Amino acid sequence: MLDDAPVRVAGLNHYYGRGALRKQILFGIDTEIRRGEIVIATGPSGSGKTTLLTLIGALRSAQEGSVRVLGQELNGASSRVLESVRRNIGFIFQQHNLIASLSALENVELGLRVTRRYRGAALRQTARSMLEAVGLGERMGYRAESLSGGQRQRVAIARALAAEPEMVLADEPTASLDSASGREVVDRMQQLARDRGTTILMVTHDNRVLDVADRIIHLEDGHLSGFTDSVLANNRHMMGLLADSHRKEDLPALVDGLDEESFRDLLQQLDQESRRVLEATTLANDLVFRSLLEQGLFAATRKLAQLFDAERASLFLVEPTRHTILLRVSENLPETPIRIPIGTGIAGAVAATGQPVRVDDAYADPRFNPEVDRLLDYRTRSLLCLPIRSRSGEVFAVAQLLNRRGGRPFAAADEHRLGEFIDSLGVVLESLHDPLREAEDVLT
Repeated sequence: MLDDAPVRVAGLNHYYGRGALRKQILFGIDTEIRRGEIVIATGPSGSGKTTLLTLIGALRSAQEGSVRVLGQELNGASSRVLESVRRNIGFIFQQHNLIASLSALENVELGLRVTRRYRGAALRQTARSMLEAVGLGERMGYRAESLSGGQRQRVAIARALAAEPEMVLADEPTASLDSASGREVVDRMQQLARDRGTTILMVTHDNRVLDVADRIIHLEDGHLSGFTDSVLANNRHMMGLLADSHRKEDLPALVDGLDEESFRDLLQQLDQESRRVLEATTLANDLVFRSLLEQGLFAATRKLAQLFDAERASLFLVEPTRHTILLRVSENLPETPIRIPIGTGIAGAVAATGQPVRVDDAYADPRFNPEVDRLLDYRTRSLLCLPIRSRSGEVFAVAQLLNRRGGRPFAAADEHRLGEFIDSLGVVLESLHDPLREAEDVLT
């Protein structure tokens, strides 16, 4: 019977050096990787990622704790046991480890021979098929030394995957590949996991491939942590401004200090990272990260008000099942949620029609709902209100600017300019839409 968790690590500590030079690299690592699961390990250089990979791959001996792989305990295991485990693992390393004088085809064939499961024509056909799958069908007769770095990496990947091993351990497999080639490689690995239940552990800094992961773990200074830490560590430029968990109270001040061009660049980064990461994982269920994104949205609305010389900016979420919109991001929100029926009030009208609205005198407009002003202890004069559409084209939120300073009205140019900012905010707000609405349902 196949183990439902081919990798079980418990209390793992590891050291390099001896005596006064002895340094601990891994600290109390506990983790399991289930059959058919793709796990990506992230973390800065020197954090212990490769060490953990080689310990799980039976390439070095475990010192303290338990490392059980493919049903075998590796701590204290004989060389024969370690070798038998390695035969069932496909390894992909940054250094390629190809034999320079052999052709691409011969390198893959050599990897297949080690498994002792292929002979003769079957061995050669399997090697050919895998090289074609990684885009090297026309290069399989070339010696490894004559191939480019990216091509050599593809040969190494073909060698690791050709035998369809029980487990694949990959150390930066896409580091020397362009976007298209990297995508082909990880898609092949994902297919292997789905079709054959192959377990995959991949060390990477490449955010382009995060979407293949079932789970992401993070190593820093030898300690294992969860996905939120991974996001914070791998997006420091963005998160330094929007999601530094130790300085949440500084977010509005940090964003307020940006000029318009820097703020626009920041929103584009936030949009791109949100698309990549939120589509790749179940990040929307991570309460901590969702809270950090909401902090960023609050800071962003403050900045929008500043850029448009408005007193205030607000965001509403559309609640289709309740036929209401929920005021979610604004200053001085009351404890009781503010909901407005779709089609009533100016924001509700925008949610219903999907059309932007500019109003110079709110209380003279029959659509305006003064009850919201009363609840917020505010007096609205002029406003600019725009719909925010989901990637499917539906209106799921509404943004508005209130009270242009100096009594000036909002103009058509402001409407266009605000629309550009909203396009960048839309993906982030959409990622928060359902979870935030559920949170309000619990409260009310």
